[in-house]
Amino acid sequence: MDRVEINARLVALVVAVATIGGFMFGYDSGVINGTQNGLEAAFDLGSLGIGINVGAILVGSSFGAFIAGRLSDRIGRRGTMMLAAVLFLVSALLAGAAGSSAIFIIARIIGGLGVGAASVTSPVYISEMTPAEVRGRLSSVQQVMIITGLTGAFLANFVLARWAGGSTATLWLDFPAWRWMFWLQAIPALIYFLALLGIPESPRYLVTQGRIEEARAVLTRLFGAATAQRKVAEIEASLAADHHQPKLSDLVDKATGKIRPILWVGIGIAVFQQLVGINVVFYYGATLWQAVGFTEDSALQINIISGALSIGACLIAIAFIDRLGRKPLLLIGSAGMTVTLGVVAWAFSTAVTGADGAVSLPGNAGLIALISANAYVVFFNVSWGPVMWVMLGEMFPNQIRGSALAVAGFAQWIANAVISVSFPTLATTPGLSVTYVLYALAALVSFFFVRATVIETRGRELEDM
Repeated sequence: MDRVEINARLVALVVAVATIGGFMFGYDSGVINGTQNGLEAAFDLGSLGIGINVGAILVGSSFGAFIAGRLSDRIGRRGTMMLAAVLFLVSALLAGAAGSSAIFIIARIIGGLGVGAASVTSPVYISEMTPAEVRGRLSSVQQVMIITGLTGAFLANFVLARWAGGSTATLWLDFPAWRWMFWLQAIPALIYFLALLGIPESPRYLVTQGRIEEARAVLTRLFGAATAQRKVAEIEASLAADHHQPKLSDLVDKATGKIRPILWVGIGIAVFQQLVGINVVFYYGATLWQAVGFTEDSALQINIISGALSIGACLIAIAFIDRLGRKPLLLIGSAGMTVTLGVVAWAFSTAVTGADGAVSLPGNAGLIALISANAYVVFFNVSWGPVMWVMLGEMFPNQIRGSALAVAGFAQWIANAVISVSFPTLATTPGLSVTYVLYALAALVSFFFVRATVIETRGRELEDM
């Protein structure tokens, strides 16, 4: 594709707007981190109850991802993202106002539907609207925005808690700070919805609907008339000869009667991204560090540091993903996470309980745990964090992209739920070490999985997948 024909301004606009979905994904996922003391006090929750309230978003996310993959083939990529924005807004208002654990869980499930929808639709939309030679870099912005959303939530939680004197202390209008942590999310949710009104629909979706002239018009705005004409023909040629409208049954190879192997690879990539335990840091960071002796204020500050390091790591990924490739970054990440998770497990194994019942890490173990945990976060965000979303958005053929993402996205969020809901029960202080050993083993296995199954997609057109 001729670089000079690219409408850089429009490409930048669609990426910027679509990745607000990533910001909302991150914010809605991270806002729970720092509110758990408030939830426990307001709803009288034990460790299992906290796990269920925290994990409720993941139930919604798994179904949101599955539904959105297919829904985006019916109402479009942009239409699905607009629906996600509405769900984010409703969830923010309802979660903050919840008077019981049951209402809070419902609110978080609604938010989860939005998270799941945004998580699979935004990467697909970006992949379908950007040129192959820079697709990896532009798609990686999604992960930057996810981490920015997480960090934004951490920062907002820290400021509100500091302002009020604690997450359970009263803030404005006689409501505790933890409720305002949820209500604040309504602002970016509204911005997301309004911004989506200003960008076009994916041309690849339009072709599947037989709306050829609309697709050609969008491609002409993006890449010029000559390229648009050729690209429409290529998209049509990449779709099934007997039907253009994608179906879930397209995931089965008609020649063999079996699930297409590429789908299993996508599911594996999606699941391993969660089995390494990254969302334990994002969902339970404050609780985790308090469990080994840090104060609430210090734990919230550590969350902010982790978020800032994550953004820096994502920027490194953006610089190298279209040069080095997707597969090498995944391998580097798996190796780095295996080592750093192992060190974290060792540090937590040294925890001691004092006469007053307080838990602490002796000697330099606390500092080692802190450095290793943040190194692990860096390795994740320079590799599996952005690369998984890039690959899921580009690795599947046009005919099955929506359906394959529905299945892979569902699997990713189910794995997320298993890890996140189980953590409070597994991670009593003596169990923290064993838990992190399991995450380290998952990282090790992921290295061999990538080496054996993943095919490099750098620089390939979507129609060639």
